[in-house]
Amino acid sequence: MTETDAKPDVVDILTSDHRDMLDLLAQIEGTGDAERRRDLADTVIAEVMRHAVAEEMFVYPAIAKHLPDGEQEVEEDKREHEEIVQVMKRLEDADAAGPEFLAIARELEADLREHMAEEEADQFPRLRAHIPHDELVTMGTKVESAKKLAPTRAHPSAPHSELFHKTLGPGVGLVDRLRDALSGRNSG
Repeated sequence: MTETDAKPDVVDILTSDHRDMLDLLAQIEGTGDAERRRDLADTVIAEVMRHAVAEEMFVYPAIAKHLPDGEQEVEEDKREHEEIVQVMKRLEDADAAGPEFLAIARELEADLREHMAEEEADQFPRLRAHIPHDELVTMGTKVESAKKLAPTRAHPSAPHSELFHKTLGPGVGLVDRLRDALSGRNSG
């Protein structure tokens, strides 16, 4: 067994992220405390943003390069990310004590479940079939690093592009983390 055989690959990492996001959303549904709801929502928004940015930086280029019809799939995934960002922005702006808050959280969960199901049932198995394991492990390491620098807030006007995320994204992420620290916002 080689060193890369023991490390998680990008599919393992992204699938684990999916479970974590859904767990946070379930916790929102399960609490009546508005402050706790806000903290959980802020955390899930930060996690989804980190995950999406890392996908757009490293996974989507691999899908476009290695999978049949990959470029079309990436464009569809980016459209889904944009829809999810719009919902997260509404959740970010909603009053956690108000009735619309849970409705928006449920909408976010439904959108995420649909996106995740497509990835896990179709794209992830095909990535494993078309890309050597050691490359998937390397991609996983890059994804983990990217998540540390990624934005933690929804930015509906930001482009969903590898170039943007690699050049300006770390700066946006730094500003988000500073805003989070100064405001006491929980971003995970």
